[in-house]
Amino acid sequence: MKLAFDIAKRFLLSAKKQTIVIILGIAIGVSVQVFIGSLISGLQVGLVDSTIGSRSQITIESDDYITDYTNKIATIEAASDNITVATETLTIGGSLVNGTLSENIVFRGLNFESANEIYKFDDSIVDGGALPTRVDEIALGIELKDSLNLEVGDTVIFDSPVYDQETLTVTGFFDFSVLSINQTWAITPLITVQNIVDEGAVVGKIEMQLVEVFDDLITKETIVSALNDSDLIVTSWTEENADLLSGLTAQSSSSLMIQICVIISVVLGIASVLAITVLQKSRQLGILKAMGIQNKDASAIFLFEGFILGIFGAILGVLFGLGLSFAFTTFALNPDGSPVINLVIDPGFIALSGAIALVASMLAALSPAIKSSKLSVIEVIRNGWYTNFTKHQ
Repeated sequence: MKLAFDIAKRFLLSAKKQTIVIILGIAIGVSVQVFIGSLISGLQVGLVDSTIGSRSQITIESDDYITDYTNKIATIEAASDNITVATETLTIGGSLVNGTLSENIVFRGLNFESANEIYKFDDSIVDGGALPTRVDEIALGIELKDSLNLEVGDTVIFDSPVYDQETLTVTGFFDFSVLSINQTWAITPLITVQNIVDEGAVVGKIEMQLVEVFDDLITKETIVSALNDSDLIVTSWTEENADLLSGLTAQSSSSLMIQICVIISVVLGIASVLAITVLQKSRQLGILKAMGIQNKDASAIFLFEGFILGIFGAILGVLFGLGLSFAFTTFALNPDGSPVINLVIDPGFIALSGAIALVASMLAALSPAIKSSKLSVIEVIRNGWYTNFTKHQ
């Protein structure tokens, strides 16, 4: 086999321009795979993050309040390794009143230690404020600051036709860059809302985020089985975002189709060029066979050519693809200077793209390898390479 490898190397080096063109063809195919794959992955990660990255991905609620929620959360976390955080919340409606000014709000009682892992409140606090830490402290969406004419340290009244009025102290303002949240959300420690509701240690929902967001349905079934409580309603983000899931699936399908077409074009290109190489090297192959080289070794020459071309083409293609990806995220920017699509480098996908190119090159070399094994020594030497080669077409 070492002889076949050495001959394959000589054949490639004897036609350097042709070899370079083939390697570049493979490299372009691989670079397109890597670039499109990274682009689609970045787009999907961005869509998922902007849509559900800072919200509950699996939610548990009930027609009434949820009691014994601490034990339920412990059961949930023990049931699945796919849960990064589970937190309890209690939300009520009402309005905030400051003198003659009034705004309807969504008043959310939270366990900030765990809820902050979902909602990233620490990153959203603006104007030197802070999260509320005590009973009857509150933080508001930034839009409520102007509409209610409030500053950090001011007091405001929570009013509701269902619950008693409560005087609250403003500790800060947050900006989620979502107008509906900035205009309506008011957040406070869980105990504040529990005191207003006056139903004891209860919550309205248990919210979770996941390690693998697309395994939400499997995780949901695990949670339902672990809790074994028919009064609880468990929903996942894919059930609530069917249109988004369809869009992500369509993106993946289109990316796969493009990559398949690229692979087919690479295979056809390599096969046609190596077939011409058999035609060009028929006389040399005939002489080699006359000197005793076996048919399997003659075939191995072209398999080694495919291997060598695939290796160099894959390496160069990965480098080109990564370069294109970095260039895109460097120059395709939003008005604020952030990339239009964040770059996602998946080592597994890149390795797979290179491996596919290598396998495709080997497969493309099969047909020329088979043809080379059928060459007749006597006819090649007596009649010339062209007559002998055309007999096997």
